[in-house]
Amino acid sequence: MKNVREYMWPLIGLAAVVVSGWLLYKELRGISLDDVWGSLTAVPAHRYVLAGLSTLVAYAALAWYDRIALLHLGVRHISWLFVSVTSFTTYALSHNIGASVFSGALVRYRAYSSKGLSAAQIAVLVALCSFTFGLGTILLGGLTLTIDPTLLHRLEGHVHPTLANPLTARIVGCILLGLVALYVVGSILHLPPLSIRSAKLEYPRPGIMVRQLIAAPLELLGAAGIIYFILPSHLEPSFLVVLAVFLASFSAALISHAPGGLGVFELVFLAAMPDIPQADILAALIVFRLFYLLIPFALSLVVILIFERSRLTQTWRKRGSENDPVPPTPPLI
Repeated sequence: MKNVREYMWPLIGLAAVVVSGWLLYKELRGISLDDVWGSLTAVPAHRYVLAGLSTLVAYAALAWYDRIALLHLGVRHISWLFVSVTSFTTYALSHNIGASVFSGALVRYRAYSSKGLSAAQIAVLVALCSFTFGLGTILLGGLTLTIDPTLLHRLEGHVHPTLANPLTARIVGCILLGLVALYVVGSILHLPPLSIRSAKLEYPRPGIMVRQLIAAPLELLGAAGIIYFILPSHLEPSFLVVLAVFLASFSAALISHAPGGLGVFELVFLAAMPDIPQADILAALIVFRLFYLLIPFALSLVVILIFERSRLTQTWRKRGSENDPVPPTPPLI
C-alpha cells in the first residue's frame, strides 16, 4: 500500500498539470506573445526592483522558519548563514519539484545531519516548518475573509453560490482566526499535546509561537508582493485582493500536487481576477515564476553541487588518512 501511495500522488500531480494546462490553453488562446511582452515592458523598472525585494523578504522569512524550528529543538550552534542556505535550497527545490522526498526531509537531512542533528530532530524540524506555513495561511486567510467578505465573489461561477456569499465568507474567516486563537491559548497555557492518530502536536513555548505568527505571514506577504508590484498600477488592484487571490491560488496548487503548481496556480489566479486584462496577469505570473521559482531553483542546484563536492572531498580525505601506514615506534633505549 505504501508503494501505491508513492506512485499515486505524482500521477495525481501529472493529471492536474495536464487538465489545468488544457483549461489554460482554452482561456488564453486569444492572447498573443506580443500582448504579454508589451505588459512586461510596460512595468516601470522600480517596480521590478520592488518585486525583487519582495522575493528576498519571502526567502528570508522561509529561513526564519528553520531557525524557529531549531530554537524549538534547543539547537543554537548552527550559524544563520548555514540555516539560510539550507532553507533556501530546500524551498527552491520543493516549490519547483513538488516531491516531498526531495523537498523537505532529504535535503534537510543531508545538511543538518552534517551538523550533528539526529533523524528524529530533523523530522520534527520538517514538520514544524510545514506547520508554520499552514499557520500563516490560516491566519492571513482568516484576516482577508473577515476584513473583506466580498472577496469570494471573484470566484462566482467557479464555486458553489453558498461559498461566494459574504456571510459565509465572514463565518469561514472567523473560524480560521478561531483556530489560530486556540493555538495561541494552547501555547500560553502549556496545554498537553494534541494527538491526531499516531502523531502528536506539542504546543511550542510562547516565544516560539510569536515568532511563527510573524514569520509565516511575512513569507506569504512577500510572495504576493511580487505579483502585486508587476500588475499595472493604473488599474489599482488592492494588495488585499492580490493577497487573497494568491492564497487561494497557492493553496489550490499545493492541494493539486502539480509540480510547482504548474497550470493550477495560473488558472485560479486568472479566474479570480476578471477585472484585469489577462495579458497583464499572465505577465505578473511569469515574473513571479521567474523570481520566486526558476532563479532560486537554478541557484539551489549550484549550492547542492558545491555542498556535495565538499562532502565528497572530506570523505576521501578521511579514507586517505585511515589508510596511511602507521609509522613504526622507535625502540626504547
